[in-house]
Amino acid sequence: MSRIRSHVMVCCGTGCTSSESPKIAEAFEKQLKLSDLDKEVKVVRTGCFGLCAIGPIVMIFPEGACYSRVTAEDVPEIVQEHLVKGRIVKRLLHMESDAGDAVTSLAETKFYKHQQRIALRNCGVIDPESIDEYIGVDGYLALSRILENHVDPQTIIDTIKASGLRGRGGAGFPSGNKWQFTKDAVSPDGVKYVCCNADEGDPGAFMDRSVLEGDPFSILEAMTIAAYAIGGTHGYIYVRAEYPIAVKRLQKAIELAREYGLLGQDILNSGFSFDIELRLGAGAFVCGEETALMTSIEGHRGEPRPRPPFPAVKGLFQRPTLLNNVETYANITWILNNGADKFAAIGTEKSKGTKVFALGGKITNTGLVEIPMGTTLRTIIEDIGGGVPGGKKFKAAQTGGPSGGCIPASLIDTPIDYDSLLSIGSMMGSGGLIVMDEDNCMVDIAKFFLSFIVDESCGKCTPCRIGTKRLYDLLCKITDGEGTLEDLDTIEELCYHLKDSALCALGQSAPNPVLSTLKYFRDEYVAHVVEKRCPAGVCKNLIRYIITPDKCRGCTLCARNCPAGAITGAIKAPHVIDTTKCIKCGVCLSNCRFDAIVKM
Repeated sequence: MSRIRSHVMVCCGTGCTSSESPKIAEAFEKQLKLSDLDKEVKVVRTGCFGLCAIGPIVMIFPEGACYSRVTAEDVPEIVQEHLVKGRIVKRLLHMESDAGDAVTSLAETKFYKHQQRIALRNCGVIDPESIDEYIGVDGYLALSRILENHVDPQTIIDTIKASGLRGRGGAGFPSGNKWQFTKDAVSPDGVKYVCCNADEGDPGAFMDRSVLEGDPFSILEAMTIAAYAIGGTHGYIYVRAEYPIAVKRLQKAIELAREYGLLGQDILNSGFSFDIELRLGAGAFVCGEETALMTSIEGHRGEPRPRPPFPAVKGLFQRPTLLNNVETYANITWILNNGADKFAAIGTEKSKGTKVFALGGKITNTGLVEIPMGTTLRTIIEDIGGGVPGGKKFKAAQTGGPSGGCIPASLIDTPIDYDSLLSIGSMMGSGGLIVMDEDNCMVDIAKFFLSFIVDESCGKCTPCRIGTKRLYDLLCKITDGEGTLEDLDTIEELCYHLKDSALCALGQSAPNPVLSTLKYFRDEYVAHVVEKRCPAGVCKNLIRYIITPDKCRGCTLCARNCPAGAITGAIKAPHVIDTTKCIKCGVCLSNCRFDAIVKM
């Protein structure tokens, strides 16, 4: 049997798959066979590398060359030049703006320099559908040590406590304490459940999905360890049906784990039994809330339940239940294999370890990043993210999804940790981070996130069902140019009522985008209300287009492209826009070659 001398790692996460990366992997296998290299070079369909903006990505080891925006047509050249002749194809390499002609591996880029991958440690490294490759990177080492040595369950929980790990699903509750509460709870028939929340519903968030696609066995192992620690008897992974790749790989991972005796009855001949089932969610955002998720698993409409009792005491099927999200579980085996002290040494005093963010919006390097807690927003945006493109100015960043707050540019040096974000009116959330520039209207941003909440509210409690809709209507009134200063006071008062009286976290945190934009961008609200003007030129009812006569050449291009027939004028003579007909689509502005049209 020939020895493998090179590995071709093809990203087959959702992002790159949408750009036909599976066809690239097939093309490599075909070309390698034609070149008699199929016994020496292995093609691996792996998980997300993180740099989604330049996908599809192909990494070739041992050189570590990172090829970006690869197509199937590029494959013959890569095989012949790189794998046959040993010459790296420079035109396809990922180059940072200041890298010149240097051949730079992904590990040396600014994008990776500030990162530390723990939850994402195996994504882009192994074949996520191979249990042997997972075992080869110390997979199931923690579980086997625990079962073979009959480790006291309390010792495991004490280790998680000592690590300082907090839940990565949003609230940041100490994970060890949650495990302890569930262990100490008494079940009437001895049944306890271990659940994984993979219902990732925040707009622009794809952290958990990428872990499930790139490293599913780590979640299964962590859940099995959690079950051993708390006395769990059965597990459920609640995952969105919109994640077909994650679902497929999870199902295969469960089957392989059972086949290897790592799930099911008498795991590793230890006498300990535990199994896991998948439950597919139908896309309801509210099912990301723990009690609504459990209600959905039970077969009912996903609606939250009052707490207490908390799930650790009475959760799924009225039994004690441990529920963590994907990223929380992804840290467990690393902590057990490397030690609680090593994990606790990363981050800040009250926020230990790393955090994964889905970086999106007005940013050069959109993608997946994992940074030590306490890293500043500036580092994420300017160094890792590559800054705001197009020469635009950074204006704000939204963290925590639709229930998070907007952080203004003046606070760009804020460290990203649980307490720092809460102190400025935002929150960690599950890890979405959306960047905005000077062209974003912050009133419109608040309205956008609130419209999402209105659509996703389950309607069970009156404050959320009616309060969020009332808030949304008031914001619409302002962006339509009909708002008053009294409306601003009403909005603020309604926000606090909603925070204090909604049943679950969805309604309680819904006002965050509104309150944070009111706090940091109140001048934009006042401009909409008093001056009937949108400073960013976004709100249609508050903008108008005019033609500057001195610059208009009478080319008629704007008139010919206007869908509303609102522009008139003779050839080679200045044109005029009829504001009563104008639908403010901006087509005239984008078609004018002489900068004669101005958006007011």
